[in-house]
Amino acid sequence: MRHAIAPSPNVENNSIAVTDLFKICTHCERLTKKDLGIRIPRPLGSGPSRFIPEKEILQVSKVDARTQAIFEDAFAALHRLDNISLVMSFHPQYLGSFLRTQHYLLQMDGPLPLHYRHYICIMAAARHQCSYLVNLHVNDFLQVGGNPKWLNGLNEAPQKLQQLGEINKILAHRPWLLTKEHIEHLLKTEEHSWSLAELIHAVVLLTHYHSLSSFTFGCGIMPEINCDSGHTFRPPSLSQYCVCDIANGNGHANHHDDLPGNQEMCGEVEELMERMKQLQECRDDEEASQEEMATRFEKEKTESMLVVTSEDEECVPSRDISRHFEDTSYGYQDFSRRGEQVPTFRAQDYSWEDHGFSLVNRLYPDVGQMLDEKFQMAYNLTYNTMATHKDVDTSMLRRAIWNYIHCMFGIRYDDYDYGEINQLLDRSFKIYIKTMVCSPEKTTKRMYESFWRQFQHSEKVHVNLLLMEARMQAELLYALRAITRYMT
Repeated sequence: MRHAIAPSPNVENNSIAVTDLFKICTHCERLTKKDLGIRIPRPLGSGPSRFIPEKEILQVSKVDARTQAIFEDAFAALHRLDNISLVMSFHPQYLGSFLRTQHYLLQMDGPLPLHYRHYICIMAAARHQCSYLVNLHVNDFLQVGGNPKWLNGLNEAPQKLQQLGEINKILAHRPWLLTKEHIEHLLKTEEHSWSLAELIHAVVLLTHYHSLSSFTFGCGIMPEINCDSGHTFRPPSLSQYCVCDIANGNGHANHHDDLPGNQEMCGEVEELMERMKQLQECRDDEEASQEEMATRFEKEKTESMLVVTSEDEECVPSRDISRHFEDTSYGYQDFSRRGEQVPTFRAQDYSWEDHGFSLVNRLYPDVGQMLDEKFQMAYNLTYNTMATHKDVDTSMLRRAIWNYIHCMFGIRYDDYDYGEINQLLDRSFKIYIKTMVCSPEKTTKRMYESFWRQFQHSEKVHVNLLLMEARMQAELLYALRAITRYMT
């Protein structure tokens, strides 16, 4: 396994040092200005997330040896430790799998050159107006020798990349509309055609960054201090401490170890656990017929389209973002309001395990295995806890969340009773899920706080990992099925 070679080996490394992430006190700032004549930026936000208190997110200096090693590997490979990784560090086992996969897709040998990879990441993140990811990969694109003119707009990029715009928008918003004709158009466009291996690489990148945009918005990820929207030059308040305090052992003054006190349970968790128990008993007592199971799926699929994602007005992308994709008005729509339906995709006819996995692994070696590990890690991850309760089997709840997302995309599992979803997922949770998966740019802190109010932030991050991976797999299934149909 080797690192891919960037087009331009003499690119200046503009990455920041770890110490650049810390705040600077007024005294140090004044001395630095006087001695060096430079302005010192400060982060605008307080921590990696707008939704999660900074003190609840594991800090580099306070993590266990395993997580520390993951952080060090990430920093060595990417020359940064981004806020996504810090939030994911609630679940180090998953984080390790995520970073290995992302590193392979972006930096190791593969069908696509490095600058193409980062440009495709920009295209994917831009579809959801995710400026955080767009800016991250604009910098990476330039560092690996990408042509700055391409950043003026998709129309400045090579025709080959422009042609990818159509499946980018379909996969991001309505993947069930992707057909083998879309694939054929990309593979048979003579001078600007894609190879099958290149297309698989591009599709994996598109789906990865569509779903990562969902996670970014769903967790309220803040830009790092070195990003344009992540810092200010205004003087810091007296309540903040400086890196010099850390060096002198004074940093603990503002870092209390007092976790939120045990709140009195209002019954939300207990009610959910009781419903899980009752559903398990019903499973043991009787089994619904295939006809009834199909009816329940269609009912849940129809109801999922009636869930309103947001009461806010449509988000209009800025020119900085919209220039990276075409057809800015194209997005997810509630098809039932126009009398349309999402067609049913039967998992028994085309599944990741039996079909998608082998296709990816054949055309892009090792990636199928890495994706499968990441999917399984998110789906099976459990600490057997729910809020303050221990020794709880959460498999039923995790499966309901995963299958609800696939249901929204029209994917049906014949062996699953979709009647369980309404028993386990309340309306506020469904609104959050649908918004984060279908229109993540509309996700708000109020939505994040309105579901599972008695659960820990780490549990909500776990939910967001499930949503991200379920969404990616759903998009991949539609793309890989279209490719398979073209090949046969």
